[in-house]
Amino acid sequence: MRPTTFALLGGVIAAPASASTVTITIPKQDVAEYHRPYVAMWVEPAGGGAARTVALWYETKKTGKEAGTKYLADLRSWWRKGGRSMTVPADGVSGATRAPGQYSVKLPDLKPGQYVLNVEAARETGGRELVTLPLTVPAPNARAAGKSELGAITLSAR
Repeated sequence: MRPTTFALLGGVIAAPASASTVTITIPKQDVAEYHRPYVAMWVEPAGGGAARTVALWYETKKTGKEAGTKYLADLRSWWRKGGRSMTVPADGVSGATRAPGQYSVKLPDLKPGQYVLNVEAARETGGRELVTLPLTVPAPNARAAGKSELGAITLSAR
């Protein structure tokens, strides 16, 4: 009977925690020339380590040698954390820029532990902003807010 108990215990230890949902608000800007922001969202261990890109919104309709990827380096923190080595478009991660509003993104399953959720936005003829949110898995609800390029960012457990 011990193998059954061991298998059950091993399953509990190795199973990833259930993912959470992040809601990102892109505020409406009162400016003469508005461009939708490029946005990158990634998770990394709190003590340092490899970053995992969760979402990347950039100009996908441009054509040419570099298309909209030319300006991904403007997402400076994300770019340094691993964006420069990422091949885009990345299935399930990248997509078109978003208009002002609220958008929900599901986080991937993560092992229990401490992480940092990062959301960065950069806008042509606009600003750049990075919002970080401590994340504990299994995740409790959490909230942070940007000041200009990003609005409220909420994290809710599924």
